[in-house]
Amino acid sequence: MNTIRIPVTGGIAITADELGPKGAPTVILGHGGGQTRHSWDRAGHDLAEAGYHVLNYDLLGHGESDWEPEGDYSLLRRVEDLRCIIESAGRPYAFVGASLGGMSAMAAASHGLEPAAIVLVDVVAKLAPAGVARIVGFMTANPDGFASLEDAADAISAYYPDRPRPRSLDGLRKNLRLGEDGRFRWHWDPRFIQRDPDHTTIPDMLAASDWGKRIPTLLVRGMKSDIVTEEGVEDLRQRIPALEVADIGNAGHMVAGDRNDLFNAAVLAFLTRVMPPR
Repeated sequence: MNTIRIPVTGGIAITADELGPKGAPTVILGHGGGQTRHSWDRAGHDLAEAGYHVLNYDLLGHGESDWEPEGDYSLLRRVEDLRCIIESAGRPYAFVGASLGGMSAMAAASHGLEPAAIVLVDVVAKLAPAGVARIVGFMTANPDGFASLEDAADAISAYYPDRPRPRSLDGLRKNLRLGEDGRFRWHWDPRFIQRDPDHTTIPDMLAASDWGKRIPTLLVRGMKSDIVTEEGVEDLRQRIPALEVADIGNAGHMVAGDRNDLFNAAVLAFLTRVMPPR
């Protein structure tokens, strides 16, 4: 695995882990809002072992990627980031995106990018408003950060009581940055959550584009998700006639983290069929 920096518009750069053989079909992994590329660590290695070239990146304003100077974290900005990322990709390439990463993939396909396949991880065009509000509430609940990793783990457990508390907090540390004041804060630019959300523009983007009729698309849904409802799935089926759906039991919105084994199996089965590794 190599960690690389990919230049993007505005003289800044995105950080990505590159795995697998160069020249093979590429899988571009985009995490959810408020996460980092480390949420894909196991998936990235499994895909590389299957023969894919993998680019697992921190979204702009997240993790080790730069913060956007003007605080522009719109979906259109993320489309331009993906245009730059695919310059480092082999052909063909596929997008695998969770939540915000999935919305970025849909926006990119709606604005002229041509992936061979798209995997949407617990995200649809019409999200459940109550679920979105709950996530935003969690992400904005501790603007002054946490005194310790244990306090951050307590906050996650309160938000997501069904997920077992990890014995080691090393993984959590990757999602936090230690400030000069000794407090831990989430590893993303606070301005990304403070701007007006534009995920509601996804239905209009899809309506203005026909990619849903030609790009193989898989939705991996957590059956305990409060973001993706049956109504949202049926709406997406209308927009993407050949949509495939993989339901993951005992998983919430963080599907890959809740049931990584079932998630990886579903994604690999789909990708090896529609974009086989060489």
